[in-house]
Amino acid sequence: MLAGPHRRLKDLQDLYHVSEIHTRSAMVRSKITGVDFVINPYLGCTHGCSYCYAAFMAKYARLHSGWEWGSFVEVKVNLVDALCTELQKSRKTGRVLLSSVCDPYQPVEKKYELTRQCLIALQEHGRPIEILTRSPLVVRDLDLLTHRTASVGLSVPTDSDAVRRELEPNAPSIPSRIEALRRLREAGVNTWVFIGPMLPMNPERLHAAVSDYAGHVVIDALNYRGRVRDLFLKNGWRHELTDEYARTTARALEMLFGSRVSHA
Repeated sequence: MLAGPHRRLKDLQDLYHVSEIHTRSAMVRSKITGVDFVINPYLGCTHGCSYCYAAFMAKYARLHSGWEWGSFVEVKVNLVDALCTELQKSRKTGRVLLSSVCDPYQPVEKKYELTRQCLIALQEHGRPIEILTRSPLVVRDLDLLTHRTASVGLSVPTDSDAVRRELEPNAPSIPSRIEALRRLREAGVNTWVFIGPMLPMNPERLHAAVSDYAGHVVIDALNYRGRVRDLFLKNGWRHELTDEYARTTARALEMLFGSRVSHA
């Protein structure tokens, strides 16, 4: 990635550091099952989830190397131009995911609309689209997402907003995600839920909250327990750090959602 013109945005600087960069490419090959390419419009993610597997991406930041994950975001301002060039030149087809190591609808998307512009470009070239987000901002793009080749997943790893506040302090609330899921589903969007990682939860309550709005659910264990061990212990969640919790919670979700469940 090449560093390009950048500046700090005054309206956001009290929350986190935002800079502009240039990128050489938009789509990268994916190793994720069912997805052929991935687009990450932003480097960094200001949701600040304490367990985030993508924290390793901080070392690739051009302007914030060594900064704490969640405190910065680098905006790939030329991303859409790069994507359009790639789409015009490439004969390769396949499903495209937004995104794998950032949230495509994190707060800076309100200003830059890179995700929205990517959706337009992808649809113009007939590319199937997969979205994974934890932000209700995705509802803004309902006019694009009702297309039959688009699928939207909401990350809802717990039924408890108190748990969310401890582990995802800057991410949207659980009720707001479920409301976004409802609106998408009722508008005819192909929706699903990502229950990953399986945070402290009541499986029955989570099932009751999302079942009507999810075509399928994907569950995943907490694979980065070391990052959150102290937080879990402080909150009395010692059992939730164990393999036994992961097994029993997965079984409960499998019983509740039935054939709609798959594993990441």
